[in-house]
Parts: sequence; structure tokens; C-alpha cells
Amino acid sequence: MKLITKLLINILALFVVSYLIPGFIFDGILSMTVTSIVMGAVNTFIRPVIQILFLPLSIVTVGITAFLINVLLLWGISYIVPGFEISNFWTAVLASIVLTLVSMFLNRLAKDKKE
Repeated sequence: MKLITKLLINILALFVVSYLIPGFIFDGILSMTVTSIVMGAVNTFIRPVIQILFLPLSIVTVGITAFLINVLLLWGISYIVPGFEISNFWTAVLASIVLTLVSMFLNRLAKDKKE
């Protein structure tokens, strides 16, 4: 049940970001669902390895490298998932920020609802 809740929260967050950010485009709900699943897998398996590899650079740049890793992974997912497109790098940067904020808000709402 927890996995389904997280999936639904990620899909809703992607929907909100696609509504707010021009250039962050989905063909439909199926591409949003696939993107949410791929994002979960990337964030679970690939992102921690990359962040460990770039940890010294991230320390020197006070965390900017970690943020750029998230942006590049999101942009990379748009190349992998059919029906999901990010128009340029700056759209990916803005979408990453908004996606983080919306996801945090929705996760907090879901957590408060459970308690």
C-alpha cells in the first residue's frame, strides 16, 4: 500500500509540474506513470552511486553538484521514457526545483493524513 501511495504522489507531482512549467510535457497518464516508476528506480539505485562518486566535488561546491545530479537525472529520464519531454536544460532545472517542492508538500500531506 505504501508503494502505491508513493507512486500516486509522484504521478500527482509530475502532473502539477507539467501544468506549471512550460516545456515539461507528457503525452498522457501512461507516460506519467512510467516516468514515476523510472524515477523511483533511478532515485533508488543510480542516484546514490553517482552522489557517492561525486561527493568530494559536492562538498567543495556546497551541494550544488548534488542538485545538478538531480537535474541531469531528470533530464536523462526524459530521453528514456517515451511520451515525456523536457525542452531544455533550464526547464529541467526549474522543473527539478518545483518537483522537489511539490513532492515534499504532497508527502507531508500524506504523512499527516496517516497519523
